[in-house]
Amino acid sequence: MAAASDTVAPLSNVDDVAAPRIGALLIRPIEAVSALLLCVIIVLLLTGVASRYVFSYPVVWIDEVASISFLWLAMLGSAIAIDRNEHLRLTLFTGMIPRRLQEFVHTLGLVLTATFLLVMLQPAVEYVMEEWYVTSAALNIPNSFRVSAIAFGIFAMLGFIVSHAVKASTLRDLAVSVVFVAAIVGMLWLLSPTLLRLGNLNILIFLVGVVALCLVMGVPIAFCFGIGTLAFLAFSTRVPIFVMIGRMDEGMSSIILLSVPIFVFLGCILDATGMGKAIVDFLASLLGHVKAGMSYVLLGSLFLVSGISGSKVSDMATVAPALFPEMKRRGHKPKEMIALLATGAAMADTVPPSIVLIVLGSVAGVSIAGLFTSGFVVAMVLLAVLAALARMKASGERLGDVRRAPFQTMWRTILIAAPALVLPFIIRSAVGGGIATATEVSTIAVLYALIIGIFLYGGIGLRNCYDMLVETAALSGAILLILGTALAMAWALTQTGFAQQLAAYMAGLPGGWIIFMAMSIVVFLILGCVLEGLPAIVLMAPLMFPIAKNLGINDVHYSMVVVTAMNIGLMAPPIGIGFYIACKIGNVPPDEAMGAIWPYILALLVGLVLIAAIPGISTAFL
Repeated sequence: MAAASDTVAPLSNVDDVAAPRIGALLIRPIEAVSALLLCVIIVLLLTGVASRYVFSYPVVWIDEVASISFLWLAMLGSAIAIDRNEHLRLTLFTGMIPRRLQEFVHTLGLVLTATFLLVMLQPAVEYVMEEWYVTSAALNIPNSFRVSAIAFGIFAMLGFIVSHAVKASTLRDLAVSVVFVAAIVGMLWLLSPTLLRLGNLNILIFLVGVVALCLVMGVPIAFCFGIGTLAFLAFSTRVPIFVMIGRMDEGMSSIILLSVPIFVFLGCILDATGMGKAIVDFLASLLGHVKAGMSYVLLGSLFLVSGISGSKVSDMATVAPALFPEMKRRGHKPKEMIALLATGAAMADTVPPSIVLIVLGSVAGVSIAGLFTSGFVVAMVLLAVLAALARMKASGERLGDVRRAPFQTMWRTILIAAPALVLPFIIRSAVGGGIATATEVSTIAVLYALIIGIFLYGGIGLRNCYDMLVETAALSGAILLILGTALAMAWALTQTGFAQQLAAYMAGLPGGWIIFMAMSIVVFLILGCVLEGLPAIVLMAPLMFPIAKNLGINDVHYSMVVVTAMNIGLMAPPIGIGFYIACKIGNVPPDEAMGAIWPYILALLVGLVLIAAIPGISTAFL
């Protein structure tokens, strides 16, 4: 579990055997180039920070080279994620169908994904040709050098999908799936004149129905959005498919998103060096002897570790192995530990540097510094609510032979943990104080973590470092492809006029902002269960944030409410993906933990109501 993104564990069924890697000889050059690109991005950004703040001589072309490298990293990483089966997907429903039918549904999903990529390949090539006439401001080179990454990435993903389908599927399933998809496409083409007259009903057919069906089939979420949007544009509008490539480019190319792969890499360093474990050991020596002490340590560790990695998966994978054995010895039930782990990770997701907050700031145009400052306070409120519940549940905890840690032990653990403890405060203070952007701070944090990890925490081997770079590329590619296709789908929604109709409907509701806030909580709780945070943010932010602003709701306040609601939904069984990640990390059957998590979910909902009802919690320190 050394990965540092929230898109690792749910990518395949827990009961499934990992699929063999396809085309190892072809993927190795792509992995090597991706690792090199990530290094180039980090070095470029560090050079830019040094030239700007140390020598007061900004290098204007650095951002352009970093932007080119970033899009190539995103698309090559998406191809690696296809090869590794690491694209986020919903597998709850596919696990309910018979095994033989599962194989056919899996093949059908592969054929649908391949069809989408095949259709998008020609517009991607046309987009490259069109962008040849657009030159960059500093380097004065055609923009085709940057956007050709999209065409190459689509081609590479198509190759890996086809190879996987041929090797992993039976000839019968493959033939039936191809015929079935061809028949559906032909039928929709024949019905397109009728569909054109249906108006906004096509939103329900394609952007809801087709996307939902693909989700149920276990198609990766990025391709669910892509398939639904492509079908909507092709069969119910006269908008050329070419436009969709431009929207995907826009969704993946924001300069703010440059910090995403760097913070993912930072989480990998955290796991590899043991910096997170040092923080856990320090908190255990400080609080482990009190009633509910280990629960406090678990929550506090998630809070602090999240300030370094920015990832729920990395947080849980770091904290659980270090604390669960001692918690079991003290009488904690495994199901209660999983419940606290899952909801604690949801609590800590607004602690900077949160990848969700970075993406939200990029998509909705909200200040990253404001989100980081508010996210810290909101997490403190949720931490207090969960800690109070943990104390209530600690009545049966066995503390007979537990003693306060000796002063020497406490002093030793704080000395070891101090360099790691400094890092989250560097990140928060630098971004929140406006000293540097989130992207600049991410590169400084990586440099700091590498130096500290090498000299104080045992170092990182070259092979291990290369593996982390490739893993970061794959996870970042999976995240960024979701952002691209989700933004294309959100754009398609806005072009229908649906956003304006929704805004008018919301504005006409009785109760003003209070009712709107309540409806937003319900919507994002459900989306958090089904889609996970990032795609839900990109899909809904363009629709909901303008309405919130018209109702007088502060952007940062609304951001905290929707992100907290999504995090709660993510951990809510039976659909919430994060709940199953926590169960997998803690090695506890989901059926056993499902009943225990609801009091903790209720506690988070109480905290969410407080955050929604009292805007000052989110805005007092801005």
